[in-house]
Amino acid sequence: MAEHKKVRKAVFPVAGLGTRFLPATKAVPKEMLTVVDKPIIQYVVDEALEAGIEHFVFVTGRNKHIIEDYFDIHFELEQTLRERSKKAEMTLLAGQLPKAGTVSFTRQQEPLGLGHAVWCAREIIGNEPFALLLPDMIMKSDTKGCMKGMIDLYAQSGGNIVAVEECAPDQAHKYGIVGVGDAIGDGFHITDMVEKPAKGTAPSNFFINGRYILQPEVFKILETQERGAGNEIQLTDGMLKLLKDQAFAGYHFQGTTYDCGAKDGFILANVAFALERADIRPTVEEGFKALVKTLG
Repeated sequence: MAEHKKVRKAVFPVAGLGTRFLPATKAVPKEMLTVVDKPIIQYVVDEALEAGIEHFVFVTGRNKHIIEDYFDIHFELEQTLRERSKKAEMTLLAGQLPKAGTVSFTRQQEPLGLGHAVWCAREIIGNEPFALLLPDMIMKSDTKGCMKGMIDLYAQSGGNIVAVEECAPDQAHKYGIVGVGDAIGDGFHITDMVEKPAKGTAPSNFFINGRYILQPEVFKILETQERGAGNEIQLTDGMLKLLKDQAFAGYHFQGTTYDCGAKDGFILANVAFALERADIRPTVEEGFKALVKTLG
């Protein structure tokens, strides 16, 4: 098996305005809204850490300084915890603090789309493959994280990887859909990509779920990429061009994805992760059962 260049860096595009969560996002970035007791972005970073990612690149925008502060030392808080002998809390904070020099921040000055956000990270990524994790999506699996599975598939296939899940065929028009080729590992070779195909025209029911491993050649494509849907620079358009010269594989993620960029997905994520917590499950479960019974 050929050895492929290691995926060391990951990009997190966190410049979005979070308009679906107004008025809360007037003061708090949507990525910092909590699922139980951790910000959404922490779940996504943890997924990257599990996959062996060494460097974390955040593409930010205005009013996102809270994310930078979150991934930094909080001297006053730690001093207070130390004085009060809150050892468990100190251990928790220390475990979530990235090592010095492993986090970078760059600005996307204008909201020109996901493709543009990725392009903004080009100088930090350099000439090497990188992971891309959309920060709205929290993945939950009983086996291994989505990005870990993608890294394992990348070791077999090289090239570019996108994570995919299955949707009901009659819902395919709502998603970015891929064409399915020959099987490889826990996935398959991708033959095509179509953004929100017209009803009845989708090449499959496998949709792209917000996790990618991309080769650096995509930056050159995005640099001159014309604006597409929504008058934005679309990553899918850039990947379609890259598909002409490089192989793409789809990693079939076996788990549940919660779209925390939408209110219903965010609430469901809170319920799902709360029910996994032994310290609060009895109360939460009892409360939900009573609520459902009351609502009929």
